[in-house]
Amino acid sequence: MAVLKVKFTKTKRDKLAQVLWILNWVSVVSGIILFSLGLFLKIEIKKRNEVMAKGDINSVPNMLISVGVIACIINFLGGKICYDCSDANKFSRWKLVMLPYIVCTFCFTFCILLGALMCYTMRNELEESLYLGLRDAIKFYKDTDIPGRCFLKKTVDMLQIGFQCCGNNGFRDWFEVQWVSARYLNMASKEVLDRLKSNVDGKFLVDGVPFSCCNPSSPRPCIQYQLTNNSAHYNYDFLTEELNIWVKGCREALLDYYTAIMRSIGIAALLVWLFELSVLIGVRYLQTAMKNVLLLGDLEGESDGWLLENSFVETAKYNINIIKNLGKANQISTLSGMNDPNIDVQNTNCGKNNVTAKSIPAAS
Repeated sequence: MAVLKVKFTKTKRDKLAQVLWILNWVSVVSGIILFSLGLFLKIEIKKRNEVMAKGDINSVPNMLISVGVIACIINFLGGKICYDCSDANKFSRWKLVMLPYIVCTFCFTFCILLGALMCYTMRNELEESLYLGLRDAIKFYKDTDIPGRCFLKKTVDMLQIGFQCCGNNGFRDWFEVQWVSARYLNMASKEVLDRLKSNVDGKFLVDGVPFSCCNPSSPRPCIQYQLTNNSAHYNYDFLTEELNIWVKGCREALLDYYTAIMRSIGIAALLVWLFELSVLIGVRYLQTAMKNVLLLGDLEGESDGWLLENSFVETAKYNINIIKNLGKANQISTLSGMNDPNIDVQNTNCGKNNVTAKSIPAAS
């Protein structure tokens, strides 16, 4: 029994073809939107890849870009097919193409759904990439004279100012690394030498942060050095007083920023998926209705259209059997009672086994 069978008149078939032609062109625009969203996300990730570890974080934008390009191509072809389907004579040219087109489009719509879901599952990979990238960026913050790392100081400073954050997990991350370049240390100072000797690795560690961690909205001048020393500052208690530096870590700030972007892109991709699925359903109805018109032979009469010719269970069993039988077409059966038509060739003498050869007359 056919699933969701609908009866179409000639007028309804023509209107359906016209509406689907318009919707396919709208789908081309939706493909451009998906391409643009993927490109935007890729650019946003590219802007800050200096503070991201190498990973598979570009899989989502690459998927959206690919799906957007394919959507434009498929829907452009779908618009041409639906336009021709308003004429039964033109439909005969696409009759053999439409079913493979519908199957390919169904697989493509699944890719759109997959891309939308990936926007919501990318958070863990992005968080790990940011953690490792920011850790290395802070570690090499002081290396302003080393090629390949000289840009990191500016990158981290602009990041902390722009996103109002400090450190990787928080401002205390700066306490664990030497972020002051050795060229700016006064090696004649006893305090500097004592700090270098007190550290096992010979690093100059201070309980301070770079200037980019300072909150310009704070009512008092920025305290960026000796943050844990209450006696070094007037009327100051780092445990109870709100610090005048950014407390939020940059990993959390960036993660919130990218999560908001990907959530919006995911919603847009889901809407595009639902729209593409509705167009695909309409194309399926048009294909079956036009096919039945040709079978009936009455181009002006009514015809039935459906999503599936048989029930879901029967369709599933049929497709499973097709998959199971793939590759068996060229196999020669060796089961008893089954003959190979290429081996058992019938005798062509029609049962005349004893045919007397004509004698050749002797020469006189």
